[in-house]
Amino acid sequence: MHLDQIDSPKKLKELPVDQLPKLAEEIRQFLIESLSKTGGHLAPNLGVVELTLALHYLFDSPKDKIIWDVGHQAYVHKILTGRKDLFPTLRQYKGLCGFPKMSESEHDVWETGHSSTSLSAAMGMAAARDLKGEDHKVIAVIGDGALTGGMALEAMNHIGNEKKDLIVVLNDNEMSISPNVGALHNYLGRLRTYKGYKKAKELVEYWLEKMPSGDTFAKTLERVKDSIKYLVVSGVLFEKLGFTYLGPVDGHKMDELMECLRQAAKTSGPVLVHVITKKGYGYKPAEENSVAYHGVGAYKIESGEFMKKAGKGPDYAKVFGSTLVKLAENDPRIVAITPAMLTGSKLDAFAERFPDRCFDVGIAEQHATTFAGGLATQGMKPVLAIYSTFLQRGYDQLIHDVCRQNLNVVIAVDRAGLVGADGETHQGVYDIAYMRSVPNIVIMMPKDENELQHMLYTAVQYDAGPIAVRFPRGTGMGVPMDTTFRTIPIGQSEVVRDGNDVALLAFGPMVALAEEAAEQLKREGISAKVINARFAKPLDETMLLELSRTGMPVITIEEGARMGGFGSAVLEFYADRNIHGMVIKNIAIPDYFVEHGSVEEQRQEVGLTVENIVQTVRSVAPAMPRKRQRA
Repeated sequence: MHLDQIDSPKKLKELPVDQLPKLAEEIRQFLIESLSKTGGHLAPNLGVVELTLALHYLFDSPKDKIIWDVGHQAYVHKILTGRKDLFPTLRQYKGLCGFPKMSESEHDVWETGHSSTSLSAAMGMAAARDLKGEDHKVIAVIGDGALTGGMALEAMNHIGNEKKDLIVVLNDNEMSISPNVGALHNYLGRLRTYKGYKKAKELVEYWLEKMPSGDTFAKTLERVKDSIKYLVVSGVLFEKLGFTYLGPVDGHKMDELMECLRQAAKTSGPVLVHVITKKGYGYKPAEENSVAYHGVGAYKIESGEFMKKAGKGPDYAKVFGSTLVKLAENDPRIVAITPAMLTGSKLDAFAERFPDRCFDVGIAEQHATTFAGGLATQGMKPVLAIYSTFLQRGYDQLIHDVCRQNLNVVIAVDRAGLVGADGETHQGVYDIAYMRSVPNIVIMMPKDENELQHMLYTAVQYDAGPIAVRFPRGTGMGVPMDTTFRTIPIGQSEVVRDGNDVALLAFGPMVALAEEAAEQLKREGISAKVINARFAKPLDETMLLELSRTGMPVITIEEGARMGGFGSAVLEFYADRNIHGMVIKNIAIPDYFVEHGSVEEQRQEVGLTVENIVQTVRSVAPAMPRKRQRA
């Protein structure tokens, strides 16, 4: 096998070029077998095998800088740069990262887990190269889905204006996670399908080369060439932005791909190489359903059947999606918005039931947020379904366009909290802090899936400004689901277990953790009061004042950043009212980026465990009211 011999790009270059297709087959087989055990981003990587081989064969990494947009398609790159033997640990705790990681390899020159960043980074690297008088190539690989992101278009505008030597490889597979949408996607579709343009362009260029400089016929041919562009590709967007456009080229035909990339390497100024690939290429289940096989858990190779672990209850996102459909049946104001996460946010059923009221805006979180604001000004009730990590990208719009104008937008913050294998680029642990500082917004989180449906109902009924409902990734607690919706009073907590020695004030799913800890403390003779906070903003002031009167120590528990989070809000409340002498401890996520692993391992690392809660209670035992203290 060739693959066993390849542990660096240098070794790859020793292979005869006619052996590369065979190596591509071996890499695909390795990916299919390895990811069937660990899970990971299968379909995106199967689609870029030939492209990655060609890039590393023709260019000199790490001297030449290869930048992967999003980064979930960099597995082949990792294999070719000496990390093949680490794949059994892929996306596991302390194992191989599922995205580019500088600490893993000198070949990973840019870290990313979000889309549309590669072109800006590439422009920065190209500018630094020129300022330092260096001589190397900068190549950014970006998908057609990521190209819809505003940041990518901003970068293209800058690159085209500066005329830097830079290669953009447009990996066009018609997909991001879900099928791509929008005018740019349709434009690329026309480029994909019009095969006559390339031949006509080449013919005109051939005759141009034969004509003497200044020849009248040559000038006429040049005008004809421009006319072909306008007729065929609707204004030649890329060339008008200052790029030399090459392609489209079949990304699974190694000889054509290599020739096109060689031409790009010889061309001065910015070049865009349009490569057509198929997501999931080489594995039938992934080819037929690239959405399901975008990111997978373990699966059976022969059938493609997923081997999912059974959870206690239904998926939180599924509860959100089904509840929204029920609410929309009786409220024509409700519209759903997603930035390219229709499937992930479980809005499929809503889109099918209300196609005119469901908007997939593509990878465009800023637009999605302001679009929701615009809808709200006209009396609609927009529900923006967005992952916590992606809401970060719409933060300015959240402040400037939604909260400042106090618009009735519901923000359904999915994947709130620790997210597991996707790791530090995707952790949903910052939104409490970054939303809590913004005026007008309400922030709430349910303790379980049943409370989620009631909170969503409450949010839709709320007409006093923006309101955010956070919910975690994964399955619920397995609690019974009410058949009738009820409104939860804004800013009101809930006592789920009474006690008189210590108060465990928990937010969201941490309530279950607090209840477990309370049960263990009971066996030690300590009576713990467990409170489901429900709201990070506004706080339940009545409850907090009552706790101050009892003299009980208060321990806040949240799966969010400690700095600026829910616990900080509690401390601010008491400080603002000059309430002194209370013992308050915050259990939350420390001030560092939590890397990939299972959610359980991540919680263990940061101290979100029953054991740590119990230990924290023990540490404040001397401060418990003596007449009620048991231990």
